[in-house]
Order: sequence, then structure tokens, then C-alpha cells
Amino acid sequence: MNQELINRAHELRDHGFTTGEIADELNVSMETARWLSLQRPEEKAVEQAPADIAINWEKVGGSSQRLRFISMALADVALEHGDVDIVLGIAASGIPFATLMADFIDDLTETPTSLGVLHPNKRRAGNDNVEGTISNNFGSVEGKRAVIVDDVTTSGKTVKEAIEIVKNNGGTPVAVAVLIDKSGIDEIDGIPIESLIKVSQLN
Repeated sequence: MNQELINRAHELRDHGFTTGEIADELNVSMETARWLSLQRPEEKAVEQAPADIAINWEKVGGSSQRLRFISMALADVALEHGDVDIVLGIAASGIPFATLMADFIDDLTETPTSLGVLHPNKRRAGNDNVEGTISNNFGSVEGKRAVIVDDVTTSGKTVKEAIEIVKNNGGTPVAVAVLIDKSGIDEIDGIPIESLIKVSQLN
């Protein structure tokens, strides 16, 4: 399994993916993505991999119908925290869920629900001090109650950044909805983290 991930990480690196993008694509932590990228594909790994759990949700992502059902469940969980004006998908894997969630919530409520897209810092190679950004091509969070959406949380760092960006842009984050939570964090800065699946590693 490790060798398969190592090969995949090198393939992505050869296509110009940053460490953050490799972590997103393989649903592993940044630390694990770095480790995978440093291993030689043709040789057995010498040092031990960081403690992590690789998630593959291809069966969900490869089916629009399954994505719709999962997104409906995520929307249902998010709506437990009150009205939502905008659903903000974290690029890239949070966007499909956010798109379908916004559509579903829009059908359930009397007020229109916008779709927003957030590009986190980890997608910018070599710019650790640059804050992520909200795309101008989609909905603005200013003056809106926002639900932040991603596929997997690993350390909570990206979600924390997203919460800060929403606040800095005049929005009010009401909840974070994720498919799979590997972090075990229930809230960040008072904002609840809701997940459909929680993964715990027992040592």
C-alpha cells in the first residue's frame, strides 16, 4: 500500500502538483505527502512513514448520484446550526460537495443560497506566509452566514485558515461540514466541525 502511494505521489509531483495538492489528492497529511515525495519509487522505503490513515473515496467521487446523496447528508448536518446564506467549498475536493449542498439548501429555504470557493494557502508552493483567498468568480461571504465544506480534515489547519478568511472577509462561519474527519477536533475557534465519518487511530 505504501509503495502504491509513493508511486502515486511521484506521478503527481511529475505533473507539477505541490505538496499541499498531493496531500489533497491522496487524502493524507502534508507531513505524509512530504514523506511519500521523498521516497524513491523503485526502492523499498527506508524510514518509517508518519502515522497517518490514507483515505480513498473514489467510489463516491466517481458517481454524481452518490455525491448528491452524500452532499444532502452534509447539508442536513450543516443546517442543524441554523440558516445558511453561502456554502463555501475548499478547493479542490470540497467544491463538488459544496455545489450540491448549496443547490439542496437553496431548495429547502426561502432565501437564495450562494456558492463560494476558497483556495487555501497550502496550494501555493513556497508561499507559507500568504493567506488563502476566496475566488471572485463565485459568491462573496461578506455579510453572510457561511458553511465551510471539505472532503477530509487531517490536522484542522486548512479549516482554521478557512474560518479566519471568512471572518476577515466580513462573513460569519456557522459550521464546517466534512465527509471524513481524521483530526478528532470537534470545533475550531468556537465553530463546530461536523463530519459524516470520524476516523480514530488506536495506538
